[in-house]
Amino acid sequence: MKKDSQYDLNIAKLADKTHHFAFELDRAFFEQFDQELIPDGKVHADVTLTKTDRLLTLDFDLHGTVRQICDRSLDEYDQEVDAQEQLLVRYGDQNLELDDNVLQITPDTQTLPIAQHLFDYIGLALPMKKLHPRFQNEPDENPDAEAKLIFTTRQEGDDDDDSDDTDPRWNALRNLN
Repeated sequence: MKKDSQYDLNIAKLADKTHHFAFELDRAFFEQFDQELIPDGKVHADVTLTKTDRLLTLDFDLHGTVRQICDRSLDEYDQEVDAQEQLLVRYGDQNLELDDNVLQITPDTQTLPIAQHLFDYIGLALPMKKLHPRFQNEPDENPDAEAKLIFTTRQEGDDDDDSDDTDPRWNALRNLN
């Protein structure tokens, strides 16, 4: 990814309160990344940053469409994107990614780059199976695929009269009740 300060938040100059940022993500944004997942799109990103003395909380609200290629017909179509994500940034001794949505930065960090996070959250909002809208309402090719019983256990109340298969020594114990 190329460096672009347009998507860097200058956190050093921000006061300890809630701040709002808006970004319009288009073809130029997606071309910054060396990838083929999202060639183009128009996504509006609202970022709400809540700054305290120990923690930064970034709430991402992403709405728009991205250009996708249908897995079935290879036709291009616009896929709706609607995602809400949260990123927590805490202060520590070194810069680390502690979890998918938790970062640690040093207290002297001036800017927080969020372009990669915006791109990742859009990618996570995309469906695994990319189907053109004309295929989305078609009935499934194998409607019984989910109805197939793979494994079952007998419930407590089930008496299938398979006492013939049990050891006859247990029958004497059953009569004690």
